[in-house]
Amino acid sequence: MEQINSNNQEKSGYLIPLAIIIAGGLVAAAMFFGGSKGGKIEAVVEDDVKQEISVKALSSSDYVRGNPNASVAVIEFSDTECPYCKKFHYTMNQILDEYGKSGKVAWVYRHFPLDSIHSKARKEAEALECAGELGGNAKFWAYLDEIFAVTPSNDGLDLAELPKIAQKIGLDKNSFTNCLDSGRHAKNVEDDLQDGISAGARGTPYSVVLTKSGKKFVINGAQPYENVKAILDQALKEK
Repeated sequence: MEQINSNNQEKSGYLIPLAIIIAGGLVAAAMFFGGSKGGKIEAVVEDDVKQEISVKALSSSDYVRGNPNASVAVIEFSDTECPYCKKFHYTMNQILDEYGKSGKVAWVYRHFPLDSIHSKARKEAEALECAGELGGNAKFWAYLDEIFAVTPSNDGLDLAELPKIAQKIGLDKNSFTNCLDSGRHAKNVEDDLQDGISAGARGTPYSVVLTKSGKKFVINGAQPYENVKAILDQALKEK
């Protein structure tokens, strides 16, 4: 996981499997294990922390992979230049392969650019919004898949590639460039960032799992498939 405030640009990598609460009572880890073999896995839920996890409900402005009316929604706050987000992106695609087709789980993407260490992430987030504006939900996700496929991470992507990616997924290059140059989606990106901060995000990736009953679970960092599956299985039991 990469931190939002990292002046020395250290990267913490994968979180150790312990429940950690950071200053202010915000959640900083997703789960803990009760043993090395067959141990009980528990997600950190809203009731376990002093401060409420506040996150915007799903709306028509969200980009959703899977059924928007699914029993459980995973709202991911992500940075396209974060290498751990790149790993987690593939994990979530695996999750959707298993849970998405049945309509049980939806995946919602929200922007959380780490400006202090990834100067290009915010413009890439705006590029995603332009892809969504021009091509709808399908093109947003196609653009996201492609940008994670081609970026070396950690500001390694040349921003001149952004229109080329748009063209590759079937968008009009000129219309995309005009949208990106206009900066008209900068507010959308900032709104997502502020939502993530309110939800307790202090780095990326950071995900809030919402159930129909209103219970919230946290997936903090690039948790492996098995851990994410365990949290979702627990969330799906909520009525």
